[in-house]
Amino acid sequence: MSLLEVRGLEVEVAGKKILNGLNLTVAEGEVHAIMGPNGSGKSTLANVLSGKPGYTILEGEVTYDGKDLTALEPHERAHDGVFLAFQYPVEIPGVSNMEFLKTCIDSLAHARDLEQPNAASLIKQVRELAGSLDLNPEFLKRGVNEGFSGGEKKRNEILQLLLMDPRLAILDETDSGLDIDALQVVAKGVNRYKGSANAVVLITHYQRLLDHIVPDVVHVLANGQIIQSGDKSLALELEEKGYSWLVG
Repeated sequence: MSLLEVRGLEVEVAGKKILNGLNLTVAEGEVHAIMGPNGSGKSTLANVLSGKPGYTILEGEVTYDGKDLTALEPHERAHDGVFLAFQYPVEIPGVSNMEFLKTCIDSLAHARDLEQPNAASLIKQVRELAGSLDLNPEFLKRGVNEGFSGGEKKRNEILQLLLMDPRLAILDETDSGLDIDALQVVAKGVNRYKGSANAVVLITHYQRLLDHIVPDVVHVLANGQIIQSGDKSLALELEEKGYSWLVG
């Protein structure tokens, strides 16, 4: 069953057209890797799917779980199970990680008419997830991403992913700035998240991440369109040849 359908999507940012009739179909249980040159529209696609302001949809449609995704506010998309891991996670001084995570979980429970989890059980769960991602539990007392290294910020995003367990995870260059050890930890977390009822859209520049998170489909995005799709071997070909053989 298709979870995400993007059809003929054209998007403008600050008067400049970035996406030019993009098409993408992602089914439940699938991992789709999106690669492409800088400025091709990869992060624009991620931001449009998550509902970030400042992006004007000129044409096309985006359907998520049978609904018009563009009709939903960002918080409504989150409540419905759309998650974005940022390329550059922001710092939120004065709000501890634990407070932030508890607020997120409470908000999801309220939106879905579920009972709010017991605080002690939630803390235990968060500590277990932190340990699995090589994060010192003491970081839960610190401001969100405040003073974190690049690797800690990215692992913190994966902690949020595992805790919230969304249906659609959009990971925008989660591997950028990671050394090989941190990359393996992040990949292990993403693989732990994957399942038959959810899906991953993985935006990356580097084939090395796909050694650890094996995609079902690899897409090449250039000039605002997906110009080539294939299996993991396409990423290996891009690693060897670059994009010039596809992008004129």
